[in-house]
Amino acid sequence: MADRRRADSGDAEPLVEKHYGDAFEDTALEIALSQLEVGRLVVVGAQADACIRSTLHGAFARGYDATLVSDAHTTTDRTAWGAPPPDQVIAHTNLYWTHQAAPGRTTGTAASKDVDFGRSA
Repeated sequence: MADRRRADSGDAEPLVEKHYGDAFEDTALEIALSQLEVGRLVVVGAQADACIRSTLHGAFARGYDATLVSDAHTTTDRTAWGAPPPDQVIAHTNLYWTHQAAPGRTTGTAASKDVDFGRSA
């Protein structure tokens, strides 16, 4: 884990390098989240059908609440290999993550306009 400077503040924030789809796998992410006392993740990014899904499930299995930002994840077109078109992959990821459930954890999706990306007080 390395430090990098935030452009908007000068506060150091953790930078976690990953090599696998699940951002928790063989990284210092869980240590960084623990040090920051994070219990809820807001997930955005690329490869909805790989990295996003893996990281959501990794967070969920480790006891984190996890919200997928429904309009802030994407994927590449893999229709040549038999996958559905990207818009269908994104829609399916949003659909199934909306309905995940387990005791003591919350999941769901939210549009970016409805998400507060700031730190909770």
